[in-house]
Amino acid sequence: MDGVHDMGGMEGFGHVARDEDVFHADWERRVFGMSMTAQIENTNTDEFRHTIERLDPSLYLSSGYYGRWLAALEVRLAERGLVSSDEIDARVGASVRPSAAAPIGLPTSSPSGGPVRSIAERPRFAAGDHVRVLDVHSRGHTRLPRYVRGKAGTVTVVHPAFVFPDTHAHGVGEDPGYVYAVSFSARDLWGGGDHVVHVDVWEQHLEPA
Repeated sequence: MDGVHDMGGMEGFGHVARDEDVFHADWERRVFGMSMTAQIENTNTDEFRHTIERLDPSLYLSSGYYGRWLAALEVRLAERGLVSSDEIDARVGASVRPSAAAPIGLPTSSPSGGPVRSIAERPRFAAGDHVRVLDVHSRGHTRLPRYVRGKAGTVTVVHPAFVFPDTHAHGVGEDPGYVYAVSFSARDLWGGGDHVVHVDVWEQHLEPA
């Protein structure tokens, strides 16, 4: 989906600082633990990411990394009728606005074994092929960054087939497809720069250039 979370290429947010610390406070460790151990049915990693994407933009920008995880956990529990935001506020003595997110249908649970799949079809593209990214704007979850949509690049690596996040997040099937590392000229993406940008793109989002 198009939203404030898709910041690649956006201006006005300042320098991106590298930070190697995993946790900066004890509450972040607790949020990570709760998110990993919460027994939530009908869920998968793609749905979790989409929940974060659906948070109110002001909440997303002001909460920080694990603050978004905490808000997403609350939303996911509330959407399944396991707890309400009012109950959480009463428990912690809070009076802040509840976490907000646009509604979504519940997905299917993730099967064991990870997202890599073996499929009968052969890869449509090979290393060295010139490809163009489809200019699509999904209302749901997608792992396709806005800044490469409609842009041409060159395949550098062919990865195995992976579960397609755009369908998996919404419970409408895995639809696995090959993933390609595609190199783009920074000048083609943003009109300037002499470097190359590599982006992993699902086959479903590519066509010959």
